[in-house]
Amino acid sequence: MRRLPGPGSDRGRLLLILALVTAVTVFTATVPLLRDWFDLRVYYGTVNSWIHDGGRVYDYRVPGTPYGFTYPPFAAVAMLPMALVGLHTAIAAALLLNLTALTVALRVLTGPGWRRYGWYGVALAACALSLFEPLRDTFSFGQVNLLLLALVLTDCALLASGHTRWAGIGIGLAAAVKLTPALFIGLLLVAGRRRAAAVATGVAVAATGCAALVAPDASRFYWTHALWDTTRVGGLDYVSNQSLQGVLARLGVESRPVWAALVLLVLGCWAWRSRRAVAAGNWPAAFALTGLTACLVSPITWVHHLVWLLPSFAVLVRAGHPRVAGALYAVLCTSVVWLWFDDASGVDGFLGGNLYTWITLCLLLGLPVGQLPERRRPRSRSTSATETPPSAAAPATTAASDQPGVSSSVAGTATAAAATGVAGGPGLGRSRSASSEPTGSTRPAATNPQSSSSRASS
Repeated sequence: MRRLPGPGSDRGRLLLILALVTAVTVFTATVPLLRDWFDLRVYYGTVNSWIHDGGRVYDYRVPGTPYGFTYPPFAAVAMLPMALVGLHTAIAAALLLNLTALTVALRVLTGPGWRRYGWYGVALAACALSLFEPLRDTFSFGQVNLLLLALVLTDCALLASGHTRWAGIGIGLAAAVKLTPALFIGLLLVAGRRRAAAVATGVAVAATGCAALVAPDASRFYWTHALWDTTRVGGLDYVSNQSLQGVLARLGVESRPVWAALVLLVLGCWAWRSRRAVAAGNWPAAFALTGLTACLVSPITWVHHLVWLLPSFAVLVRAGHPRVAGALYAVLCTSVVWLWFDDASGVDGFLGGNLYTWITLCLLLGLPVGQLPERRRPRSRSTSATETPPSAAAPATTAASDQPGVSSSVAGTATAAAATGVAGGPGLGRSRSASSEPTGSTRPAATNPQSSSSRASS
């Protein structure tokens, strides 16, 4: 087992883990960041109104709020089992599904290397992950983004391992539930994986067609009206919107051509860097770049949508930059952007209120893309018996130049993020009352919902 920072004895490590778990639990229970399953209540209420009361999918509103269902119709069809259970059972199922999806995503991102760290490393990583604001919000909102991330990363694993027969199914399903993951179909086209792109497109179209058969009226309304109704999306200038459109809205820039120009620049950078990653055989980096780009170009990217940044941290660690990954990860544990909840004007608001956007943009521009994902880069020299034997210094040179794998550095990220997150997790620097929370359950209905269930395009 690889040596990790901390006490040397099992007893000392157990005491440290118990202390970290206690600190994380106290922070989660006392800081007013819990969302009371608001998005899940939107899903649950919509399905039950549709099935049991004969209501229309896009007419339902959570009582006392203007918020309703705005995902594509296939999402509502996929959520039909909720009509058979009570709300508390649906909440428990959502927690289990999200935990399973997180496990799948981490398994794809870390590979088998996590076994070298045993229970201690897994416990440290769990403490670090529990402080990550997008994950906290995903669980307490009852959101679906982790499920979509797991579906997409399953295709990443298939492509990286060469088992491409089924590649594209996960992406297609994710794109049918939400529109933003459709950008991964673009990645398949950029990478020249036409068969996988066709599979993803076919699955998305088939799922959408299935929804049209089950709910023809809802499908007709969504594709002809709800999708284009921007009033259903929410306030673009709300501080939780950490997309390029959100930055422009907080600056008071309403010009669509300006936003379109920025989107084209970001897409051009993404296409160029993704092609380099695929050429190097680094599918995790290509998928990470696509997740970053989707967050930037989507009109609205609520903070909890930034779970799509998780692959980027894994790529940084794999490339030998655990300190950089730990520092950026720690910032995303602090909830710092909420300091500008009331006023994001001025230089401080421009820099601090958009900090998660700047991190996403920096990752897109600087994420290492040339390293192979798991194994060391193969030598180009022939191993034929007639070849001149390498010098005695060659093994040392090769070993020093090779990039470390995931298993040799994931602990650095987990430890750094956990330590920094526990110390600065409350990181707002000031307490916020429940009335400042952007959910319908903790404050009166407002024009700027954080809940991504109030938008159609992401």
